[in-house]
Amino acid sequence: MREHYIDWLRVLGTGTVFVFHCARFFNPEDWHVKNPERSEAMGVLVGFLVQWLMPLFFILSAISIRHALNRKTNREYIVDRMCRLGVPLVFGVLVLIPPQVYIERVTHGGFAGSFIDFLPHYFDGWYGFGGNFAWMGLHLWYLEVLLILSLLTLPMFRWLTRPKSMAPIQWLANTIAKQGTVYALALPIAAIEMLVNLEPGGMGRRDFGGWSLLTYAVFFLVGFVIGCDRQFRCAVERERKVALGVGIAAAGLLYLLTSIGYSDRWWPLALLRAINSWSWLVAIMGFASVRLDFSSPFLVHANHAVLPFYVLHQTVIVTVAFLLIGWKAPIAAKYVVLAVGSFAVILALYQGAISRFRILLFLFGMR
Repeated sequence: MREHYIDWLRVLGTGTVFVFHCARFFNPEDWHVKNPERSEAMGVLVGFLVQWLMPLFFILSAISIRHALNRKTNREYIVDRMCRLGVPLVFGVLVLIPPQVYIERVTHGGFAGSFIDFLPHYFDGWYGFGGNFAWMGLHLWYLEVLLILSLLTLPMFRWLTRPKSMAPIQWLANTIAKQGTVYALALPIAAIEMLVNLEPGGMGRRDFGGWSLLTYAVFFLVGFVIGCDRQFRCAVERERKVALGVGIAAAGLLYLLTSIGYSDRWWPLALLRAINSWSWLVAIMGFASVRLDFSSPFLVHANHAVLPFYVLHQTVIVTVAFLLIGWKAPIAAKYVVLAVGSFAVILALYQGAISRFRILLFLFGMR
């Protein structure tokens, strides 16, 4: 039976990513393009969302993979992953990402000239290492990492789905079914956060959505385990209100400690990050499971469009933001124009082109 709350979370999560990236134009930290005036409020919003937003996507993806393995052979699964993730990643890197790199170079003083002049230089060196070629796809890094994790974990996930191998997961599910024990799933996240904290310049780098790639792998594994037994869903439903309270308290404490100068490389703060993130994830999944487990025509259409929306959104936001740099207006007004304008452009591209041509459907990873 399809779990509609997963579809709702995927749609709402993608909308939140859109809100997040619009805010990146205004928050104090550097980005591909920046408004001349910065906003601390936007910085707080970005700092709050980054704690749970991309971890939520890795958990949702793993839950979906658990269900997909029930109906697909290994070959069908691999082909599906390559078409759904690999094709839009390559298309994005070659077609959609160059405008973002061009705008970044122009606004940061790294290039002077037209976009046509820049195109031959897009393949000069590796982005992140002094060059321009965005091998990780900028915002499409999620597709790249998810594709790699999906393929690497296939043998283990296939083994875990066998009846003879389900005993450990069933034991864990029975344990989590007890009051308050759902927070035990935060322990592997906290352990990895403590580990990566020891190497901030290596495996602990948090360049992708605010977390290390190793921590995302743990969120991914936890998500698959959640998808294996109904008791995990019942547990997050039961604990959703308490988790919301814990999340609010943890987020407030995290903000307080960072605002007075504590680095997230300090091990107690790394532990607090894990608790904060997991609490919000439990609350979000719990409330969604209770309130959003239904379908609707809007959900069907939005769920179909969610991947091309994600693939397109940041390129459109960066381009529209670039056009707004010289407009002298309050940040609130600029944010509204940026968000509404970008959303309208994405919707027009999807409805007017992507959904109408089979080749574009394929390039954007749609079935």
